Amino acid sequence: MRVLVIGSGAREHALLLALKADPSVEKLFVAPGNAGTAKLAEQHAVDVASGEAVTALAKKVEADLVVIGPEVPLVLGVADALRQAGIAAFGPSAEAARIEGSKAFAKDVMAAAGVRTAHSEIVDSPALLDAALDRFGPHWVVKDDGLAAGKGVVVTTDRLIARDHAAELLENGHPVLLESFLDGPEVSLFCLVDGESVVPLLPAQDHKRVGDGDTGPNTGGMGAYTPLPWLPEGAVEEIVRDVVKPVAAEMVERGVPFSGLLYAGLAMGADGPAVVEFNCRFGDPETQAVLALLDSPLGEVLNATATGTLASLPPLRWKDGAAVTVVIAAENYPGRPRTGDEILGSEGEGVLHAGTAVKDGAVVSAGGRVLSVVGTGFDLTAARDDAYSRIAGIRLPGSHFRTDIGLAAVEGRITL
Repeated sequence: MRVLVIGSGAREHALLLALKADPSVEKLFVAPGNAGTAKLAEQHAVDVASGEAVTALAKKVEADLVVIGPEVPLVLGVADALRQAGIAAFGPSAEAARIEGSKAFAKDVMAAAGVRTAHSEIVDSPALLDAALDRFGPHWVVKDDGLAAGKGVVVTTDRLIARDHAAELLENGHPVLLESFLDGPEVSLFCLVDGESVVPLLPAQDHKRVGDGDTGPNTGGMGAYTPLPWLPEGAVEEIVRDVVKPVAAEMVERGVPFSGLLYAGLAMGADGPAVVEFNCRFGDPETQAVLALLDSPLGEVLNATATGTLASLPPLRWKDGAAVTVVIAAENYPGRPRTGDEILGSEGEGVLHAGTAVKDGAVVSAGGRVLSVVGTGFDLTAARDDAYSRIAGIRLPGSHFRTDIGLAAVEGRITL
């Protein structure tokens, strides 16, 4: 297979690494890519939001399969354009991608499918905001109803902070989603979905807040680990049975079958799993950890999903042990990041590039989340040690990272 990967982050770097290990993949392309992916795949410039441009590139490089990493091109229908041109695409249609692109749509699907989630209200007018806020608390969860790259969410016990965030969203023309607070540790479960066929990957846990101890504002994700030693045996099967399969069936029923990667973000509360959100693509940074343990050939897996043959795929194989991803972020992230600084030590094994570029022959920072460093080991402690030992050799002025990725699980501080 000749495979084109769309995107420029560490998720795409991880996808390319796993695809390169698949004997059935003979040539890799990436668009637009970054300084790290350039060593794995032939890079091309492309407007990722344009179905016409992506399709033209796929034809030019004679791609047998196009793997779309980010959510924006999926929501905008890039996978539809590829399929209309007869090119296999890993990623849902624009209609199915609304499961992430519109939280209101996702809530409607879950209600129809009988899937547990938070009580919610949409507020689309400042005049209705205060009365709506009064119906929630003492924890307020305030979300942008559309795409916000993981940073449109505020969870707080301070009503004023909740109100300010909601008012800012409304002022910018974005409807606000207010939700009841879901208790319990969170789980990210990626599932390959082809209509009503569902194949789960390893469960992972993301660390959204910028600082150690889950402090500071939400980010796109500062690190992740897999598997989850605190998750009871049978929990993944329960999530697939009670959450993912009913949602997949409901989307088929609505005439918008899902094809691609359906990511369920869940809170494991006292009453069982409840959905925090759905995403329509591989999550970042969980993908970097999950794919580090995948032993099955990724090209065959993604192609089977894209071509409607997922049901006949052999069971997935996984390596023993654990994997940890730690994100190195630029100064001031998740605010406006400082960019253009030279990065030293970014060529090592397990170092995946995200916000990087090449300038005058040097690798420089070019985004907020700059690198993802992946460690593996026979258990979570060893994987953490491996990841942080790799970070010790990296230098980026003003950068920061969390020192506690996976630590609560190692210390047995996560319980159901």
